[in-house]
Amino acid sequence: MTEYKPEGNKGISHSHGLLALSPIVVFLLMYVAVSLAIGDFYKMPLSIAFIVAAAWAMVTTTGVKLQERINIFSQGAANANIIYMIWIFILAGAFSGLAKGIGAVDATVNLTLNSLPQWFVLPGLFLVTCFISMSIGTSVGTIVALTPFACQLAEAGDGNVAFYVSVVLSGSFFGDNLSFISDTTIAATRSQGVKMSDKFRTNLRIALPAALIALAVYFVQGESSTMATVPGGDRTWWLVLPYLVVIATAALGVNVLVVLSLGILCCMTIAFFLQGDAIMTMCTLMGSGITGMSDLIIVTLLAAGLLKLISHNGGITYIIEQLTNHVVRGSRGAQVCVSVLVGLVNVCTANNTIAILTVGEISRKISSEFGVEPRKTASLLDTSACVVQCMIPYGAQVLLAASLSQVAPVAFLPYLYYTWALTAMIILSIVIKRR
Repeated sequence: MTEYKPEGNKGISHSHGLLALSPIVVFLLMYVAVSLAIGDFYKMPLSIAFIVAAAWAMVTTTGVKLQERINIFSQGAANANIIYMIWIFILAGAFSGLAKGIGAVDATVNLTLNSLPQWFVLPGLFLVTCFISMSIGTSVGTIVALTPFACQLAEAGDGNVAFYVSVVLSGSFFGDNLSFISDTTIAATRSQGVKMSDKFRTNLRIALPAALIALAVYFVQGESSTMATVPGGDRTWWLVLPYLVVIATAALGVNVLVVLSLGILCCMTIAFFLQGDAIMTMCTLMGSGITGMSDLIIVTLLAAGLLKLISHNGGITYIIEQLTNHVVRGSRGAQVCVSVLVGLVNVCTANNTIAILTVGEISRKISSEFGVEPRKTASLLDTSACVVQCMIPYGAQVLLAASLSQVAPVAFLPYLYYTWALTAMIILSIVIKRR
C-alpha cells in the first residue's frame, strides 16, 4: 500500500491555504447554515450545496485554464474508489427495491419480532451489526445489508427511522474500526509499522467502553419500545432467505458486489419460481430502487470532484503544515495533533482510509519525536478518522444510509451514541495515558 501524497507546494501562505479550504465553508453555509435558518434539513438538497461549492472551487483555482480545472474536478469524480462506490449504490438500490417489493423485508422483520423479546430488538440489532462489520471489515457492506431491515423495524414499532438506522451506522463503524481486514486498520498499522494485534488491543480499550455505553442506551430504549407485526409479514418463510444469504455471505467476507448480486439472484429465484412474479415486474422493482439512488450517486460525484480541487489547491497540505508547525510539546500534545490532523484531512477527503494514508508518515514522525508509542498512534489515526467519517453529512456511509432510509444525512447525528461516546473515550485515552 503506497502513501497518499497531497498535492500542492509546501510553504503555503495563510491566505492561499484558507482560500483553498473555503469551498468547504461555502458548502457548510449552503447546507447546514441555510437548513438551520429555515429549520428544515430536508429543504436544501445536498446536490445544490455541492454545486455551489464546486463552482466556488472552480473560481478560486488559479494558475490553470478553465478546461484544466474541469479536468481536475473530473479526475476526482472518476477516481476508481468513487466508481466502485457507485457500483455498490446501484446494486444496493436494485436489491433494496426488489427485496422490499417481493415482501422479503417485511418477512424478515416479522421473523425477528416473533423470535426476540421486544426489549432485545435494539441491542440485538447493534450486536449483529458489530459482528458483521468486524467480520467483513467494511462499514459500507454492513449498512447495505441492514439499513432496510432497520427501517422496517422502526416502522413496525412506529419508531424514529433515523434512530434505528443510527444503530446500524454505529455498529458498522465499530466493526470497521476494529476488524483485522479493514482497509483503515491496514493503513493505520502499516503507516506506523506496528502489528495488527498490538493496534487491536490498544484500540479495543477505546472502542469497547464506547460500545458498552451505546449498548446500555439501546437496552434502556428497547425496554420502552413497542413493536408490532408488519402488514403482509405473515407470508411464507422463504422470503427471509435473501437477507439470510446477504448476511451470511457478508459475514464470510465475500466482496460486497458479489454479496448484493447473490441477494438479487436469490430474490429473483423466489419471486419467479415460488410466487410466480413476472420478470418485467422484478425489473421494474429493481429499476425503481436504482432510480432512488440517483441523488446519492450525483452527490458522491460532486463531492469527489470538489475535494479533488481542494487537494489540488493545497488545502490538505496547508492543514498539515499548520498543525505540525504548532504541535504542543509533550506526549499529550502530539496525540492531540495526530487526532485533529487526521480528522481535518478526513473532512477534506470524505474518506477515512485516504486521510490515514495522507497523514500517516508525518504522524509517525510526530509520535517518534514526542515519545508516543506507534500502536497508540495507529489507534488514534483509525479511531479519530472513524469518528469524523461517521459525522460528516457527505461521507459515503452516511449518504448511503440516508438514501436507503430516505432521511436527511444530518438526522443521524443526535442518535450516534457510539460515535459520541467514542469521541469521549479518545479524549480520555489522551488525558489519562501519556503514550
